[in-house]
Amino acid sequence: MGCVFSLPKERQAAAARVTPQRETSFIEKMKKTNRNMVVFYGSQTGTAEEFCGRLSKDAQRYGMRGMSADPEEYDMSELPRLAEIDNSLAVFCMATYGEGDPTDNAQDFYDWMQENDEDLKGVNFAVFGLGNKTYEHFNAMGKYTDKRLEELGGKRIYDLGMGDDDGNLEEDFVSWKEQFWPAVCEHFGVEATGDDTSIRQYELVVPTDINMNKVYTGEMGRLKSFETQKPPFDAKNPYLATVAVNRQLNQSGDRHLMHLELDTSGSKIRYDSGDHVAVYPVNDVSIVNRIGQILDADLDTVISLNNLDEESNKKHPFPCPTTYRTALTHYLDITNPPRTNVLFELAQYATDPKDQDTLRKMASASPEGKGLYQSWVLDAQRNILAVLEDMPSLHPTIDHLCELLPRLQARYYSIASSGKVYPTMVSICAVVVEFQTSTGRTFKGVATNWLKNKVVVTDNGHKATVPMYVRKSQFRLPFKASNPVVMIGPGTGIAPFMGFLQERGWMKEQGKDVGETILYFGCRRRNEDFLYQQELEEFEKAGVLTQLNVAFSRDQEGKVYVQHLLKKNKEHLWKLIHTDNAHLYICGDARNMARDVQNTFYDIAEEVGGLTHTQAVAYIKKLMTKGRYSLDVWS
Repeated sequence: MGCVFSLPKERQAAAARVTPQRETSFIEKMKKTNRNMVVFYGSQTGTAEEFCGRLSKDAQRYGMRGMSADPEEYDMSELPRLAEIDNSLAVFCMATYGEGDPTDNAQDFYDWMQENDEDLKGVNFAVFGLGNKTYEHFNAMGKYTDKRLEELGGKRIYDLGMGDDDGNLEEDFVSWKEQFWPAVCEHFGVEATGDDTSIRQYELVVPTDINMNKVYTGEMGRLKSFETQKPPFDAKNPYLATVAVNRQLNQSGDRHLMHLELDTSGSKIRYDSGDHVAVYPVNDVSIVNRIGQILDADLDTVISLNNLDEESNKKHPFPCPTTYRTALTHYLDITNPPRTNVLFELAQYATDPKDQDTLRKMASASPEGKGLYQSWVLDAQRNILAVLEDMPSLHPTIDHLCELLPRLQARYYSIASSGKVYPTMVSICAVVVEFQTSTGRTFKGVATNWLKNKVVVTDNGHKATVPMYVRKSQFRLPFKASNPVVMIGPGTGIAPFMGFLQERGWMKEQGKDVGETILYFGCRRRNEDFLYQQELEEFEKAGVLTQLNVAFSRDQEGKVYVQHLLKKNKEHLWKLIHTDNAHLYICGDARNMARDVQNTFYDIAEEVGGLTHTQAVAYIKKLMTKGRYSLDVWS
């Protein structure tokens, strides 16, 4: 896909980030507003934040009064003071990022847990972790938070929940929540109110005197930030880069693989080979219009959704005031299948009792309900529009729908160029996501289809732009240029290695002693999707690329993948790793390729290095610890 989910261990980005002004202590805020439950989230893509909001909203159904909190906005060293509040509870929804790392907003809290031995006696807690089983450090942050809070004397109210995004994260959360609340009721001696009515979090305000200069049109943070751009550029303040190049990479076949170049001249944005570029996509206009049509809504109405909880730091679900059209186009995720809480809240708007029952059943924790949600929503890839189309009796108000839908997230891609060679140009290599669903609809990936349609210069002479920022990564070439480098990147996994090759070539031109540079690339057919073939052959001719190994999986009878070619060259590879201090890099699909490649290296260590399987696993793990086996993978 090209979207990346690995994050640096040393956070240059975090250091550069300005810590938000900590308004007040969360303890004082809880006392002042008479709350006894706080739900903290460590969130990178918004899911943990969303789960956290659902828990704090549920609290009033179970005799608790909750608030949702970003640990970055509060002084977490106050956690021991939670014991001052009677019948209080802290819940943590913690996502794990990349190689077992905390999310950006939970980094300071993670450091505090590691560095402090505060006494958490009298502090009740529960943890739900969000992870992905295809990664080695599955749910590392959830596990660590749960273990560490207990070590510090905290009392665990309910068992650690572990969500797996490779399976069904939503189902994992709902199942955990169904057991968590009875445990809370039992521990605190409170009773569920039995009130399952919908609770609105925001109220709709339609301003009468509108100054259009004060209305958001897609900005992420500061109003008019796209008109007057000011560095530094980051997630809240992306840079509008001009699209300088947009070309198709594959010669034939049913897919569209593309190479884009984003011009960042004058932005002061710096990047290194191996970093990631984040882009903010825009939803498909036809889906937005169709939602407006079904709900009989005037999409150009200027609205504001204001938090009914005046003490909350989150005043609006997305930048307000804005129009429904802008919200559905720029701010809300309308393409992914809706989560169960959205279905539950929408059920009240279905005029057919059968539809009401179906929606509520899918949101329940019953095996039948879970099965129905899996088949009707997830497997069928029904987005919110498909749900509305296939349930004609369902007619929610558009403002409530906008309150419930999650935020549209930035998409991350491995940069396919070198900042040393192209300081003002950021390259992206991606494959357009498009497929037929079981309902006969066409599913189109939001970002890749939007990028595909970015014409360099439009008919009226306007240059296409992309809101973007750069995020640092730990995927780095060795400090010593003389170290050999082995790069394994099939498909769009080749992206960061184009940057690595440009940089090794640049070092060679500077007269540096550059070690062996070996690439293992894989695609379907030589004449179809051999990405960057010309550039790679030129790198080979220039002696920058000392060995180019390409696995064409479908050009012969038996399928050949990169791991088969690694096996063929096992003696040479073992020598590079064991005696020549080579650095290994793997980029691409986490679910199959990265795992298969890792198993191949175990085999090589056993067959050529004479190690036992246990020793081989330990050997590769040690390479990872030393930064000589690096992964940049996505699932």
